[in-house]
Amino acid sequence: MSSLSYKTAYEGGSGEVIEKKSRFIASVQPVESEEEAAAFISAVKKKYWDASHNCSAFTIGRNHELTRCSDDGEPSGTAGRPMLDVLLKEDIHNTAVVVTRYFGGTLLGTGGLVRAYQKSVQAGLAGAVVIEKKQGQMLNIQTDYNGLGKIQYLTAQRKIPVRDTEYTERVVIRAVIPLEQKEEFAKAVTEGTCGTAELIWGEKAEFAEIAGEIRVFE
Repeated sequence: MSSLSYKTAYEGGSGEVIEKKSRFIASVQPVESEEEAAAFISAVKKKYWDASHNCSAFTIGRNHELTRCSDDGEPSGTAGRPMLDVLLKEDIHNTAVVVTRYFGGTLLGTGGLVRAYQKSVQAGLAGAVVIEKKQGQMLNIQTDYNGLGKIQYLTAQRKIPVRDTEYTERVVIRAVIPLEQKEEFAKAVTEGTCGTAELIWGEKAEFAEIAGEIRVFE
């Protein structure tokens, strides 16, 4: 994953694992702050108030600036840290997970607990919607109709997300350009239209492909 993109939970979800009759329920939620993470963890604990344990982990920030984890009564290092390790290994940001355990009567041992909690987080992530957010910049391309075909070719070739196109005396194409393609794309448009297209750059924005559609986070 480059510094111009990162993975995060877009929609929460859940997953379940059974190990030696112990039931592990993973709940995943996108979070933007420690307060949001704490509120989510508290809500899950309230929902599963009768569980043996509600272990948690979360990471916040583009560079995992803030991470926390809790074993919630399980032997030290067998739950929270292994859960956090899954998020860090998968390089998933701004995401919290709580794994609820209902004890099944059979001890799993230290290694068994670590594997069960990590497996549960993976099941929870599989049940959530995890997306790759990319860094981009808004661009309005104004062109005459002669240049339209060339610009459409360039955006399709480079998989540039086009938000909409306005047809009047001139054509205005509104797109979001990945930052790593910004200079090369601008040069290609200028050369492809012999300098007749006008490029008006706007705000920087994050974007992601979700269910085949481009969503821009301005």
